[in-house]
Amino acid sequence: MTETLLPPTPSDDAGAPAKRLFIKTYGCQMNVYDSERMADVLRPLGYAATDTAEDADFVILNTCHIREKAAEKVYSELGKLRELKDARATVSRTMTIAVAGCVAQAEGEEIMRRQPAVDLVVGPQAYHQLPELPTRTARARGERIGADFAPNEKFDALPAARGVEGFTAFLTVQEGCDKFCTFCVVPYTRGAEWSRPVAAVLAEARELADKGVREVTLLGQNVNAYNGEGPDGSPSTLAKLAYALAEIPGIDRIRYTTSHPNDMSDDLIAAHGALEALMPWLHLPVQSGSDRILRAMNRKHGRQKYLDLIDRIRAARPDIALSGDFIVGFPGETEADFEQTMDLVRRVTYASAFAFMYSPRPGTPAATMAGQVPEATARERLHALQALLFEQQAAFNASRAGMTIPVLLEKPGRFGAQATGRSPWLQPVHVEDAAPLIGQIVPVRIESGGFKSLGGRLLQQKGV
Repeated sequence: MTETLLPPTPSDDAGAPAKRLFIKTYGCQMNVYDSERMADVLRPLGYAATDTAEDADFVILNTCHIREKAAEKVYSELGKLRELKDARATVSRTMTIAVAGCVAQAEGEEIMRRQPAVDLVVGPQAYHQLPELPTRTARARGERIGADFAPNEKFDALPAARGVEGFTAFLTVQEGCDKFCTFCVVPYTRGAEWSRPVAAVLAEARELADKGVREVTLLGQNVNAYNGEGPDGSPSTLAKLAYALAEIPGIDRIRYTTSHPNDMSDDLIAAHGALEALMPWLHLPVQSGSDRILRAMNRKHGRQKYLDLIDRIRAARPDIALSGDFIVGFPGETEADFEQTMDLVRRVTYASAFAFMYSPRPGTPAATMAGQVPEATARERLHALQALLFEQQAAFNASRAGMTIPVLLEKPGRFGAQATGRSPWLQPVHVEDAAPLIGQIVPVRIESGGFKSLGGRLLQQKGV
């Protein structure tokens, strides 16, 4: 789980005192996108972002429900906000507190029961209602929950203009999941798979390009299951969408996440070899290397199918870097099952990956399965897997040293005229004497490859 804060933005009306908005984001990139869009829908009401809850008139916690501790962290944060809200009330200042995202969808009534200071609960498909919900709350305290699934209504209602900072942006193209993995709450909190029409995605991408965005990351719970309506009325694929996006002037780089192995189609694999704008980086979760555990997880693919798929992808794009997700300590997992996961990791070799200890989520089939693995055993396995993954990540980064690669410079670095950007494989790259070129894609000679980032210099110093 990650936490991000919405950056401060100026008020649209410089002559009026801005109402202050604070959004704290937990979890995945889709939540980051949703937080940006929440700020967009509230901006016309005069809300400008602040970076502290203490300054805010409206506080939103945009939550993640993937892991149990993530939900409990939200309740802990709400306790602190209640104290802040009570303190403001003593000086006749109000604070509206909203809980959004997947915890809101799954535990709406429970949130209101456990923390009466919460004014609004808004599910992931209802945050377009944020401008009207405070008014409803003022009129009738009973209308504080908006959590129905209607993703098409949400996107139709969002303002066309997006607040954009920087040269990269997330772009949601697909929501929901039909896979029903036994450990996962996403089908219950985000609903069934649904894809935005191609025209809507392209329109948003053009607006981003007009605002200086050079790289877009397409988001979806199962993004490669994308089948949005195309120009001729027939379903499009993610590969076709990527080709269309690459035609937009200014959009030079395209990424997508998160993918499911069963939706890795032939045309998408081919696109990785043929479409220059499609970056050579792929996040393709497998979760386990054991066929027995994969069946218990209801992943609907086996170990060999995943390995064969990796071979096909690498044949299409030999320089592709792979990322993955792993769960250790799933109910019933034995040492032999875990060793199968370690063996798969050694065979694939990942440039980066996320490994988690299984955490039961209420309402999911796995939560009541027999054979729950003791925490100490699961933690020992997690440490072993992470050590292997970290070793592979360090080796991949070190292998970039001596290469000349294109880097999208995104922001100033920490030292002098240094600039920081991203490699085609998503690694942070610190580039010396490059600050005047921020916003450009430049050739960089990589001089060092550390565990977390690369270091390099401009291939050509002209104009710097």
